[in-house]
Amino acid sequence: MAEVIGVRFKNVGKVYYFDPDGVQMPKGSRVIVETARGVECGQVAMANRQVADGTIVKPLKKVVRAATQEDLDKLERNRKKEKEAYAVCLKKIEKFHLDMKLIDVEYTFDGSKILFYFTADGRVDFRELVKDLASVFRTRIELRQIGVRDESKMLGGLGVCGRPFCCSTFLGEFQPVSIKMAKEQGLSLNPTKISGTCGRLMCCLKYEQKGYEEFGRLTPRPGSLVKTAEGPGVVTEANVITGRLKVSLQKDEAAPPKVFQREDVTVIRAGKARDGGRQGGHKGDKKVAE
Repeated sequence: MAEVIGVRFKNVGKVYYFDPDGVQMPKGSRVIVETARGVECGQVAMANRQVADGTIVKPLKKVVRAATQEDLDKLERNRKKEKEAYAVCLKKIEKFHLDMKLIDVEYTFDGSKILFYFTADGRVDFRELVKDLASVFRTRIELRQIGVRDESKMLGGLGVCGRPFCCSTFLGEFQPVSIKMAKEQGLSLNPTKISGTCGRLMCCLKYEQKGYEEFGRLTPRPGSLVKTAEGPGVVTEANVITGRLKVSLQKDEAAPPKVFQREDVTVIRAGKARDGGRQGGHKGDKKVAE
């Protein structure tokens, strides 16, 4: 076992482990650490705890020190300089007629490098831009092309559900999302209905998939023969999240299906899984996929 703290360098970014060197670091406090990019100031996202040796990559770098007021003031000065650098870079991009969209600017804590994040449809020859920016700021310049999902994470916004983007509020890193997840969650396969503002499949399809799988094991599929308090019947529709079933009773098949909860029925014969079966969840209820 090893004692570690988790440090995050962006508001909603990946958490990295560091060795606190025996010092208690409360959650939310600022610390100075050494990273591959140099000395950085990060925020403690996870206070001191013991973790298994197999979950960390050794050697684990130690925390340099707790951040001082001087460090925090320097961080604030960097934020102001980033806004100025953003304005300068926009003018330079226009000057060189480059087909790129500037997204964000980031100063390293010690000011030894400035990172400019941008999106573009293809490769961009920005060599002259880098030279010009270096002559203005007199420091190392790095231009980093990012994807549309990273752009949404940096800029933030509201999703089709009306809530702030998941990626910019609580998702630390992106996970692969597949169209199969939308099928299993009973959603419309229209790309415009299951895609986020970034144009990619919605992140919630991934992190909610586990819940659908767990509830799906408890919920009879459409086509299942079940025993109810009013006699046997066949499940015609199922909602895996609410557990609400519509059952066509065998004693009166011409009558409309009756509604039961999954805990109130017993499966006699499981139905076969099939694409297009109505096994929806709350995203349908929120009209994300309706």
